[in-house]
Amino acid sequence: MGAEFAFKFFLLYLLLVMCVDGKGGARDDSQSEGMHGEPVHVHDHPSSHMDHMDHSLLVFFTLNDLKVGRTMPVYFPKKDPSKSPRLLPREDADSIPFSYEKFPYLLQFFSFPNGSPQAIAMEDTLRECEIKPIKGEVKFCATSLESMLDFVQGILGSESRFKVVSTTYLTESSILLQNYTILGVPKEVPAPKMVACHTMPYPYAVFYCHSQETKNKVFMVSLIGENGDRVEALAVCHLDTSQWSRNHVSFKVLGIEPGSSDVCHFFPEDNLVYVPMPTMSNNLINVM
Repeated sequence: MGAEFAFKFFLLYLLLVMCVDGKGGARDDSQSEGMHGEPVHVHDHPSSHMDHMDHSLLVFFTLNDLKVGRTMPVYFPKKDPSKSPRLLPREDADSIPFSYEKFPYLLQFFSFPNGSPQAIAMEDTLRECEIKPIKGEVKFCATSLESMLDFVQGILGSESRFKVVSTTYLTESSILLQNYTILGVPKEVPAPKMVACHTMPYPYAVFYCHSQETKNKVFMVSLIGENGDRVEALAVCHLDTSQWSRNHVSFKVLGIEPGSSDVCHFFPEDNLVYVPMPTMSNNLINVM
């Protein structure tokens, strides 16, 4: 797997996050999920008032919604790859401190004024990366491709073969939020273990990667938007939410309590899920 997998993934990643010159790092409120801790970048509106809710939070649903013909509003962020932060080699990433304690130094290093949108985004990311994981969770913020693959191998097994799955936009569109309808039976991706990696706002590419001991389900879902947009969407369903914070944004969106229901969510195009490769051939979609 080693070098071959890393090369294939790197090619995939380049399609998602193209390298750019400069020090990027604009704040991105679409990263507001705060998936397993306190909410991040969240507008605290009651979930009953959908018109006043932060639209980027409209990615959550339950297993009961995962049915052919089901229509729901979904927010899929669209990012310009030419403006995305670049992925650093491990050597370069390791030469830059990545800790909240070093935040004042990092502001000087990247030449960001204190209180600027870039500074606030950096601070939020550093804080989120240092929050203690919930019970049964292992988390890690990867600042390079090599460190991300090391973490994945540590969870899935150093000798295991694995693949990466992600959302694919099949049509080009500038519409971020619209009603989507499920076209066919969602295809479950067997995932006895999984590692989810979410992009975080930072001057260079940072992935918040985590894995839980509790049971999860992974699906590829074919969606069609009301304007004809087509998406092959990656969805993850967390079956046990009893350890999640009561302030988790999904509970506000869905109007439920911790542990009362499963919680599913769609992934944007530049977020990734690693799953073990099946030992026998089957009908799985292999995105690699």
